[in-house]
Amino acid sequence: MKIDFVILWVDGSDPKWIKDKEKYVEKSVNGSESDNRFRDWDNLKYWFRGVEKYTPWVNKIHFITYGHLPKWLNQNNEKLNIVKHEDIIDKKYLPTFNSNVIELNMHKINGLEEHFVAFNDDMFICNKMEEKDFFSNEGLPMDECVQNVIISYGNKDQIAHACLNNIDIINRNFSKRAVMKENMFKFINVKYGVRNFRTLFLLPWYAFTGFYNPHLPVAHLKSTFNNVFNVEGEYIEKMFKNKFRKSDDISHWVMRYWNLCSGNFCPRRSSIGKYFDASDENTDICKAIESEKVKLLCINDSSTNYDFDKAKLEINGAFENLFPEKSTFEI
Repeated sequence: MKIDFVILWVDGSDPKWIKDKEKYVEKSVNGSESDNRFRDWDNLKYWFRGVEKYTPWVNKIHFITYGHLPKWLNQNNEKLNIVKHEDIIDKKYLPTFNSNVIELNMHKINGLEEHFVAFNDDMFICNKMEEKDFFSNEGLPMDECVQNVIISYGNKDQIAHACLNNIDIINRNFSKRAVMKENMFKFINVKYGVRNFRTLFLLPWYAFTGFYNPHLPVAHLKSTFNNVFNVEGEYIEKMFKNKFRKSDDISHWVMRYWNLCSGNFCPRRSSIGKYFDASDENTDICKAIESEKVKLLCINDSSTNYDFDKAKLEINGAFENLFPEKSTFEI
């Protein structure tokens, strides 16, 4: 079984990209165009070093970009495939600054394997991982199926709105009662620990109210993307016109939810990764990086209320301690 990795990256300092962004930013009123969503932490090289050191078995890395590339990137690496937005997205929707639009077109990458893992550039591999951490021996995505309640924090909370739109698709196509009856021991599983209580407390609701999202890389099946687009493609593609995230967006998590409700997954422990928000105090993040006890790490940059340069120096210093040597993906 070949497994590919897919990662999205943007250079927020590229003059051409900035010029394109400014053409549309006034039309956006939801705040998703804020600069902190696109600023560069200068730590992408550590993502590649982690992949090479801890997942040498990966088949291909598909690097999705607006067109710009890091100066240090070795484009001749045989495992690297550079994918520009126009390679997978209809030109009538370009340029786009909406990661949801880009991620929902990942399955169109030329040469993409059936089994692939979707990363954001804030998700790092920090310990040895095996294929079975992402896919079972039968080729099913490894995942944590925990039901949840969607909570919105106002009109600017595009993630919550996207999750609600995802669930709208799920409830149109699945009966919760039938799904739970057929896959009870995948929905209630010892590997989920105390999070099982979320699912148990939501059992009385006749429809799905949401799923818990670990904010970690997602193991996907290309065939699921094709199946969902065959059924709901017209509904999904309406949001491709959104240059930035908006409340009517759908995210690639809908493909994950579809697999969960279809029973096309294998339960996985939540302890495989950790999620952090960068802030003025990053001791726990640095310890998690350098300890090598956590396999997957997500370091989110969702706030502007902290000293970005200080946090960047501290966190990148921890990554440098863990990955002091260049990878073959660097010149």
